[in-house]
Parts: sequence; C-alpha cells; structure tokens
Amino acid sequence: MSRIDELIREHCPNGVEFKTLGDVGEFIRGNGMLKSDLRSEGFPAIHYGQVHTTYGTSAETTVSYVTPAFASKIRKAKPGDLVIATTSEDDDAVAKALAWVGTTDVAVSGDAYIYRHTLEPKYVAYFFQSDQFQAQKKSRITGAKVKRISGESMAKIRVPVPPMEVQQEIVRVLDTFSRLEAELEAELEAELEARRLQYTFYRDQLLTFAEQEMAIIINQSINQSINQSINQSINQSIRRIRWAKVSEIAMLNYGFTAKAADEGEYRLIRITDITENGKLSPDGAKFVDSTDGAGDYVVEPGDVLMARTGATFGKTVLIQDEEPAVYASFLIRIRVNKEEVLPGYYWHFAQSSQYWRQANNLVSRGGQPQFNANVLNDVRLPVPPIEEQRNIVTLLDKFDALVNDLSTGLPAELNARRQQYEYFRDKLLTFEEATA
Repeated sequence: MSRIDELIREHCPNGVEFKTLGDVGEFIRGNGMLKSDLRSEGFPAIHYGQVHTTYGTSAETTVSYVTPAFASKIRKAKPGDLVIATTSEDDDAVAKALAWVGTTDVAVSGDAYIYRHTLEPKYVAYFFQSDQFQAQKKSRITGAKVKRISGESMAKIRVPVPPMEVQQEIVRVLDTFSRLEAELEAELEAELEARRLQYTFYRDQLLTFAEQEMAIIINQSINQSINQSINQSINQSIRRIRWAKVSEIAMLNYGFTAKAADEGEYRLIRITDITENGKLSPDGAKFVDSTDGAGDYVVEPGDVLMARTGATFGKTVLIQDEEPAVYASFLIRIRVNKEEVLPGYYWHFAQSSQYWRQANNLVSRGGQPQFNANVLNDVRLPVPPIEEQRNIVTLLDKFDALVNDLSTGLPAELNARRQQYEYFRDKLLTFEEATA
C-alpha cells in the first residue's frame, strides 16, 4: 500500500484521471460458438459459461479448444484482452470478466464480449470485480429472467486510469493477496468438509436406534465441548424408545398455489427458498396477499416444510421465526405433535441416512420423483423420550452451527476472509479524482 502511495504522489499528486471504458478501449462481441463445438485439443477457446464456472481473474491457458478450421470463422481475443460473460440469471454475475494473458489468440463464444484496451489487463479485470464497477453496471442491465448487458452500455462506465506503474503495482499486490487468500480458503474449506463429514457421522449415530436400545460408537475427536456432551449421552446405553410412522406423530398438508409478486402480506416459501443445508434463504423472497386465499396456509414456528417433487424431493426446512409466511404447492407442511416429537428432532432426522434410505425406497420414479403425503406417512422414525430428543437436538444444533451457520463457525470465518479481500481490493482501486 505504501509503495502505491509513493507512486501516486510521484506520478499523479493532483488526483487520478477517470475515463469511460469506451475512451480507453472497444467492445467486440464474440460469435458462433456452442458448447457442442468445444474439443479437448486444437485452437484455444473460451465459452462464456466457462467465465462464470471455470476461470478466475485471469487465464493463460484454456480448458477447451475448437478445431482450427472452426476457429478461423469466429472472433478472437488477443493477449491482454478481457473476455466478458454478458448474460446470467442474476445481476451480480453479469459482466464477469477475465484477463486473457496467454501467448496466442483465443476463440470467444457468443454471449461474451472481447474488451480490447490500453490498460494493464489484470488491473481492468480486478476493476470489473470492484464495487465501483458493480454499482455503475446495475442500472445498465436489461432482461427479466435472463440478465444482459451490452457493449454500448459497458462503454459508458467510468474507470480510474492511474499511470501504468500504479496499475502494475496494484496488480502485483492483489495477485499476492489473492494467492494468500486462496490458500487460506482452501485450508478452511478442507476443514469445513472434514467437519461436515463428522457431522453426518455423528448425526446418523445419534439417530440410529435398535428397536429397544441404541449403542453409539465414536472413534473420532471433534470440538471438545461437543465431544464431552456426546460422551455423556453415550453413557446412557439403554434407550427406551418406540418406533412410529409419520402419520402417527404429525399432520401433513399440501401447500398453496398462487402467482407470487415482489411485495405482499405473506412471504411465499418455495422449494427454491430452501438451501442445500435445510435453511430458509433470505434472498429472492416472493410474496402473496391474503385476498388470494393465502391465510389458510400460514406457517407457525415449529412447522417443517418438505419438498415433495423434483430433484430436491425430501429437502426440508424448520420454520423458527414469526415472519408471516405461507408455503407453496410443491411443499408439504409437517406439523408434529410436540408432546411426542420435537420439531428440531424431526428436522435432524429428516437429514439422516436412515430417513433417506426410506425416502429413496418409497419415492415414485415415474417422470419427476414424487414424495407425496401418502408416502411420507409411511416413513418410520424412532421416538425416544422428549428429554432425550432435547439432548440430541442440542448436540446436533451445535454441529449444524459449526458447519452451516453463516454468522458463526467455519462458514462465518470463510465469509470474513472473502469480505476482507473484497474490502482490500476496493480500497486499492479507489482514487481521488483529478480536478479539471
């Protein structure tokens, strides 16, 4: 940072000039390449979808190729150009860019732009990630389901243009920081994956009962406080339980069919609102009004909602807050008898391998998988005494927070690392503008 300050004082003491992207470069639309045209060898090629899924800030080699004859017919990026994916299903991903720093030209697909410019390639690629760029692009995005941005619109976005020495030093610093960040993230992600495997193991052990007793064998170590709690539970080797069908301990209801809007009295909870880890996503909420008949489908804290169709059948979420909400038609509401089964206990059971063995055997496979109320009613679960359920829920909630909670545990640490990097990047790309 101090070296950058020195360069700025030396080369632009009165501020940095801002120009539009169109002033310092041109946008050239890619053309005529489909995924089916890609090969494992040949002429280097980048499909716009790979900019979203495969590449980072820059690339010097490609993962895909096209035949030389095909490459001769389509547009190509030169070394130093940006390749920009200009379509996506969400605003944040529109105009994701990578700097092509290979030694040869590279073929570029449609739904992508080549940006040929006079800036340091990775400097402008980092700028495309910055809050400055994101704030300017949002008003220029078009489309409803598929979001787009044109080259003409991007050409109007303003970019700080410090001297080349400053751009190169910023790239050097951000490259170093990005490498360290990637290494730290890899370590945290490896630890997170190990913890999730432990969580799955212990959850299945805690929820595995014989008809009259349960024995838990634990052969790994975890967070000490959790480990001690589990060991205390293990010492209770004989568990008097009963087995019950879902129909014996819960009432099931199908959800509400309505056209959702961006505003309304009730949030409409849909299958897509349930995350992979069984949480209710705060993003992309849709709403309905009571005048549409929604009042008959209001959820209560303790209700469990389950996806009953599609690739995510059986995915469940536990409702825990008082936000006015109703549930959509492809969900089943499971309202347990709380004197017999705790909602949290049922939710944890619905994540377990014991539950999924039954679900996979019972689900209808004709067309899309269907897990209807009649099928769900036949799923059997062990029902230990309430106090024992409470102990199990307490232990598994600790695990769940450790591996899934974005406000605590390892996910929170990963998120903090990413926010730290984004803050540092945006700080380096923020300049006082030179006065005219």
